[in-house]
Order: sequence, then structure tokens, then C-alpha cells
Amino acid sequence: MIEAIPINSRDFSTKERRIKKHVLVWCSEGKIAMEIDGLSFTIPSGHVITITSGQFHKFEEATSAKGIILQFTYDFFCKDDRDIELIFCNGLFCHFDKNEVIDVSRNPSIGNHMENIVNELLTKPYQYLTSIHSRIELILIEINRAKIQQGDEIWKPEALFLKFLESVRGNFQHSLPVKHYAEKLQTTELRLNELSKQHAGKTAQQIIHGLIVSEAKRLFYYERLSVKETAYTLGFKDPFYFSNFFKRHTDLSPQLFKEQVVK
Repeated sequence: MIEAIPINSRDFSTKERRIKKHVLVWCSEGKIAMEIDGLSFTIPSGHVITITSGQFHKFEEATSAKGIILQFTYDFFCKDDRDIELIFCNGLFCHFDKNEVIDVSRNPSIGNHMENIVNELLTKPYQYLTSIHSRIELILIEINRAKIQQGDEIWKPEALFLKFLESVRGNFQHSLPVKHYAEKLQTTELRLNELSKQHAGKTAQQIIHGLIVSEAKRLFYYERLSVKETAYTLGFKDPFYFSNFFKRHTDLSPQLFKEQVVK
């Protein structure tokens, strides 16, 4: 549900992992080298990086670093639409392109809140989970302020659009149409398309396809699945159709992608 792990007490193996939790890595000293979904990142002192639930990641180097890894489930934090919008505001845990290393060196309260979360999880004082939830809210607000201070534009998607993304991520194996998600979220296909174009410049179907392609790349890169295995895992009944689908969206056949990218 919620964990806060001091970096200097963690065994940083090079093995990749994938967890159903949102991960916030804060570096207070030194630097941390990471790989997330096949891309390399360096988090220096006074910086953070966010990792969306379901992304593959591994720590490559952190022997001289200090900081805290905060891990929490969507259900722990997202109690209402306000929480949903905050967790994804400015793309903090909503990565369409790639993850972002964010400079928070001018926002020292982030470190204080992270350390207090560690202590509260250890001591478990009265209503500590409520306190931790509030501290995570303040951390996310401070990160958003840091981004704005650095000149970033504000991106605040609506909760319904974010629920749509979460629902798609949780149903890769079924290859479901936009109509299904609209009914599940008690809205219309038109509304999902309006929100998708407003927040991502794409149709709802294009959003679904983009998330499926990203998941396929993860399965090729980390799970080392064959084309047929990946097709069936993602709800495609015909591997040949999946191959054409993948090539149409990446300009590479699955086999060529595996040869060029998967080592």
C-alpha cells in the first residue's frame, strides 16, 4: 500500500522490477543511475523522478547516494477526483513520452516530508496513514511548483480522462474498444474522445493503441516474450494481425524491433 525506503539502506541489485505502485525517487546526496522502460536516467542531488505503476525499472548505481524511495498504490492515494488530478497533474505519473528528472533543490520541504513519512511508517502514530496521505499531497504540490518555477506549462487533466488511462492499463489482455471503457466509466465515446484530444491531442482509440504499443515494447524488452506470446498477452487472437498493428505504429516489425532494441 505505502512504503518509504531510505536509499542508503537498500540493496541495489541490477535486476529490473515491475510493481503495481507509483514510485517517487528523491536523491538528497550523490547521484542515482536508473533505467526506466529501457531508457537511462541520472538523478543528482536535489532532484526527483517519478515512475508510473507498471513501468519496468532498475537501479544501476546508487552506492554513494542518499535519499528515499516512496512507493504507494493508486488506491492508497486516490480517494477522490481531486487526488486523481493531483497525482497526474503536469504529467507527474502520466508518461506518454518518457520519465522526467525534476530539480527540486529550491523546495527543501520535499525532503522534510519524505523523512517524516519514513518515521511515521516506522512508529505508526495515531492516524499516521492520513498524515502520510497529506504529506504526499504536499510533496506533489511542491514538485509541481518546482516545475512551474523552471518555466513548465501547467497541464491539469480531468479525473475522467485519467480514470480512462488507468482502466486501459489494467485491461491490456482483453483488447477492449472505446465503447467498453465509456460504459465502464459511465460516460460516452464522444466525451472520451473530447478529453483525449484536449489532453493528449489524440483520439481515445489512438490513446489505447499507444498504450498497447508501449506495453508490447516492455514485454519484448524485459520479459523477452516472442511475438506470438506478446500478441496473446495483449489480447490479439492473430499474431500476424498484431505484427501488422505494431509495424503500423512504430514503422518496425516486432522482429526487427527485437533485433535492434532488445539485446
